[in-house]
Amino acid sequence: MSSLHPTAIVDESATIEPEVCIGPFAIIGPSVRVGRGTEICARATVERNANIGSGCYIGSGAIIGGDPQDLKFSGEATWVDIGDNTRIREYVTVNRGTAASERTVVGSGCLLMSYVHVGHDCRIGDDVVLANGVELGGHVFISDSVVVGGSTSIHQFVRVGERAFIGGRSSVPRDIPPYIKAAGDPLKLYGTNTLGLRRAGVSSETRLALKRAYRLIFNSELPLSQALTKLKESNCTVPEVHQLLEFVTSSERGVSR
Repeated sequence: MSSLHPTAIVDESATIEPEVCIGPFAIIGPSVRVGRGTEICARATVERNANIGSGCYIGSGAIIGGDPQDLKFSGEATWVDIGDNTRIREYVTVNRGTAASERTVVGSGCLLMSYVHVGHDCRIGDDVVLANGVELGGHVFISDSVVVGGSTSIHQFVRVGERAFIGGRSSVPRDIPPYIKAAGDPLKLYGTNTLGLRRAGVSSETRLALKRAYRLIFNSELPLSQALTKLKESNCTVPEVHQLLEFVTSSERGVSR
């Protein structure tokens, strides 16, 4: 059985699954689904058209499902999807999508710390950590298991690859390849995310192969196109290296160096 505080406002079209806790003065708007065991704290707002997974936590003052901050938005029906067991802390804002993709997505097992902003049409993978004050422009794509340090701003349409680490107070105007550390303003790359890879149980052989690939692409004197060709011709069989190669090759904004 769910627990709804008497001062909470829940739209009649909302679906509240069992064992949900909704705190004082929280607002649950139209076409919202709240999954089993989720806690929505005092004064949080889920405005409309949002699917909140099971076992989530939405902190005080957070606003989920607000209109996209896009001048092209004209009131079309768009959505927010939040995966299971994701924690959204105080005063986080997650805007709905636009007609471009129709939805903003935050995966499962994520942690969005206080004052994070997730813009329209963003796609965030599973087990992502966004520290306090991170700002994502529209259409940002963040892969699984990425960590972004506090007060970092990521430009619209930027992609961040799997298990990348971005240091705090960084400005990110271009794509960040998978398995890489980056930080600063202007942003610089600082090698592979060795600690994150080790914690994830990635083998020493794979870590070494990624380090060699990184050095060839980013630290050699070869032009980028030649470095990528040389890496491809090496016939490396490590899947993570192939993923790194594919990411850099397919980048439309260009990768940070």
